[in-house]
Amino acid sequence: MAKPFLLVLTAVSLAFALNAPAAGETFPEKPIRLVVPFPAGGGSDNVGRVLAQKLSEVLGQQVFVDNRAGAGGSIGTESVVRSPADGYTLVLASTSEIAVNPFVYSKLDYDTLKDLAPVAMVASTPMVVIVSPSLPVKNIGELIALAKAKPGEINVASAGNGSFTHLAAELFRSMTGVTWTHVPYKGAPPAISDISAGRVQVMFSTMPAAMGSIKGGLVKPIAVSSPARVGTLPDVPTVIESGVGGYTPTYWYGVFAPSATPRDIVDKLAAAVAKSVQSPDVASNLAGQGASPATMTSGQFADHVKAEVATWGKVVKDSGAKVD
Repeated sequence: MAKPFLLVLTAVSLAFALNAPAAGETFPEKPIRLVVPFPAGGGSDNVGRVLAQKLSEVLGQQVFVDNRAGAGGSIGTESVVRSPADGYTLVLASTSEIAVNPFVYSKLDYDTLKDLAPVAMVASTPMVVIVSPSLPVKNIGELIALAKAKPGEINVASAGNGSFTHLAAELFRSMTGVTWTHVPYKGAPPAISDISAGRVQVMFSTMPAAMGSIKGGLVKPIAVSSPARVGTLPDVPTVIESGVGGYTPTYWYGVFAPSATPRDIVDKLAAAVAKSVQSPDVASNLAGQGASPATMTSGQFADHVKAEVATWGKVVKDSGAKVD
């Protein structure tokens, strides 16, 4: 008697399984956590909150930002790597966490190419060279001249040792032959605050992190790293225009999920991110921060991530930057 019952039970279970909706069809059924691995008020946080608000509308579920700062973004990123691969925990990572940290941290407990699935690029931004109002320079040429005249006396801030802001300054230093003193901070906001106060003099910042202080006249922008001038700061020349050919580091932000996340869920999230960043209100908000909405497909973004890891790995090796 037991065998027929088991056969019926098995048949019913199989029928249920065959007719059950795929994970992506019902996703999302609850709020989604978007980890921003940097402090509130910085560039990643600004972009993350704009994205989360629009994603909530597109997906029909709340997407809330969870700031988990520390170790140049590695702490928050690793927390997502260790989270369930169900699409409900994502990270807004950037060039720093994905392409720089694997080479500057000797003990990084995750592999950015193996442990994370690239979902979609959100935006990209050139770096902006900002200086303290008290520093007597108006352009890149004068900054280089002053740094060479007073080697080691100019203090250059960064969002942290080994961060992209640090590497962008190191790349500039190696290309121009200047000597200065690096001053790492725990995130961009305190660094920019000290530049406005004159406690440090220079920073190679992402534009979203610096735009508020630029618009408020608290810091002076003297150059951007894009190949052409940006619409947000049309009067600010490029570093290339200013005489440093080939200097074009670009910082990007993208959404990543744990690598084992089902493909249909990744695809649904990718479509939602693309729809969000291409909406007029989000595009306008990002442009106001000096960032350009992404136009890459999910596959193109994955290829871009691989290329960026190779590129910045070489920059880190050449600079000798390390974080223990």
